[in-house]
Amino acid sequence: MSNPLLEAHQLPPFERIEASHIEPAVQTIIEENLRAIDKLVENQTHANWNTLYEPLEDLNDRLEQAWSPVSHLNGVLQTEELREAYETCLPLLSKYNTQLGQNEGLFKAYQTLKNSDAFNQLEPAQQQIVHNNLRDFKLSGIDLNESARQRYGELKQRLSEASNTFSNNVLDATQAWTRHITDPAELSGLPDAAITAAKAAAQAKQLEGYLLTLDAPCYIAVVSYADDPALRKEIYTAYTTRASDKGPNAGEFDNSDLMVEITQLRHELATLLGFGSYAEYSLAKKMAESPEQVIDFLEQLSERTRAVAKSELEALQNYALSEHQHKELNAWDISYFSEKLRKQQYDIDQEELRPYFPAGTVTQGLFSVACRLFDIEIAPDTSMSTWHPDVGAFQISRQGEVIARFYLDLYAREHKRGGAWMADCRVRRRLRDGSTQIPVAFLTCNFMAPAGDQPSLLTFNDVTTLFHEFGHGLHHMLSQIDYAEVSGINGVAWDAVELPSQFLENWCWQAEVIAQISSHYLSGESLPQQLLERLLAAKNFQAGMQMLRQIEFALFDFRMHKQAGMRSAGDIQDLLDKVRSDVAVLMPPADNRFQHGFSHIFAGGYAAGYYSYKWAEVLSADAFSLFEEHGIYHEATRRRYLQEILEKGGSAPAMKLFKNFMGREPKVDALLRQSGIAA
Repeated sequence: MSNPLLEAHQLPPFERIEASHIEPAVQTIIEENLRAIDKLVENQTHANWNTLYEPLEDLNDRLEQAWSPVSHLNGVLQTEELREAYETCLPLLSKYNTQLGQNEGLFKAYQTLKNSDAFNQLEPAQQQIVHNNLRDFKLSGIDLNESARQRYGELKQRLSEASNTFSNNVLDATQAWTRHITDPAELSGLPDAAITAAKAAAQAKQLEGYLLTLDAPCYIAVVSYADDPALRKEIYTAYTTRASDKGPNAGEFDNSDLMVEITQLRHELATLLGFGSYAEYSLAKKMAESPEQVIDFLEQLSERTRAVAKSELEALQNYALSEHQHKELNAWDISYFSEKLRKQQYDIDQEELRPYFPAGTVTQGLFSVACRLFDIEIAPDTSMSTWHPDVGAFQISRQGEVIARFYLDLYAREHKRGGAWMADCRVRRRLRDGSTQIPVAFLTCNFMAPAGDQPSLLTFNDVTTLFHEFGHGLHHMLSQIDYAEVSGINGVAWDAVELPSQFLENWCWQAEVIAQISSHYLSGESLPQQLLERLLAAKNFQAGMQMLRQIEFALFDFRMHKQAGMRSAGDIQDLLDKVRSDVAVLMPPADNRFQHGFSHIFAGGYAAGYYSYKWAEVLSADAFSLFEEHGIYHEATRRRYLQEILEKGGSAPAMKLFKNFMGREPKVDALLRQSGIAA
């Protein structure tokens, strides 16, 4: 029987991929690649671009084309068989990457190329790739002795396995909790959309009544609108104790030991390579120059925000007491009373907006914005097979030529990892025959699914999330770089990679754009002017509290990775408590175990890098200030942004590209002004 993962395809044939295909394909490609690399190294006495990089790119792309759909399916449509096959391949891939990173022949070939006259004839993007590879060889332990190299490989493999287990525990813990409700009175206060979704969830399990889950749309609706404080507390506790030693499933999917092990392994890895800490090691590929610079950046941002956040909390407490005689503001009360206060101050709430933002209308409006900004066309592509009926498939064209494709998977469902993300399916690169492999992106969200005759209706937070992920997608898909290692988001400094995503969010808040992305799902009416004005007026509602929350996460992450590993889950909790005492204006309950579900840093790419969200937000706000000055579709500005940021990918250092666009280094002022904090 043929294995689709071993065949050449322009796009993944999702309808043919089975779990049984995965390990044989990965094993075969790795073995064939290693043999090809051995032969390649033998012929590199006079290394040049054509004999060294191009064949390596072909080998890497073949493995990536097999693995990217597998990795994606594991996140969006996981089964026991798929999970098992995926996990079996992780150590194989980890070992392979270590072997490449410690291949003396490849390292010497890149050194030879760097020191040759031919290097000076290379394009800047090609030179950047050579620099990146020499740096990455060092970070992969090329200078270590044999026993240290072996230990490096063991550390990388175990970290890969531990991070995957952490992620699985969060997914399993999320799915393990449900609350079956038969009395509709218990759902008092919940929006109609949430009640409809809860009823659909119950029907899917062949239950009467309603079923609440920890999927984000349901959780947010309950803590924000349920009138019953006991119900809010129950779901808040279940959500914030996922995969921990506390809560309704205490110990069942506990990530406590994994967190400790992961931090210890990371510290050992960093010190093995000669760094003082994992935080220092992580900055080797980032814009920030030192751990001290990151800490100082976050602490200064905290200082400039704290007074605003404190006054916002006092206003919330006063409102809860004066209007509702609620004397003690608990963690599960914050979202509930915040929505009521927002309603009182601005006569608006998220649920009032939801009917005006059906997912289809928002998506088409988003496409219109992108088309106008970057001179492209977006259309459905019926030739692309998908993994689920809800998934959309699209192509991007410019002047009649298809330049990219993407998949759009918007709705929460069982066996799908929570959150929102963009991942690459195919990367832009020039092929040996002179043609171009066009980029393809996976765009994933977890919005409330359509139920019955009602379409998916988005909150405005959902709208900004969709714009955010599409910003990542445009960075990947509009690249004009022909070399995979620095094309799209590849090779971009991690603390700059959020620039295009956060940048595009700004268009959500423009009156002209809101008219395009809004249409009442029953009447077809655009968002009324009065409601629009109230929405814009409420833009910075509790911006200080939100800013401090992100700074809290970033400081916890960075301080933890500045230390010599953590000795116990209690040490991790103590550190988080200390950060909160320094930064937060409201302490959560003692049983809160947020860190046990912090997949960004324990299972994603944000270890000692969560600060990147705020760092890049400074860049994005500063970049958008030019559009504020000249107009949101100003031709010269949008073309320069396209050419200097989106099209260049990782082909030059992020600071250089930013300065090419802005004409100067970034300043924090625009972020504080846009957030309403500067005043």
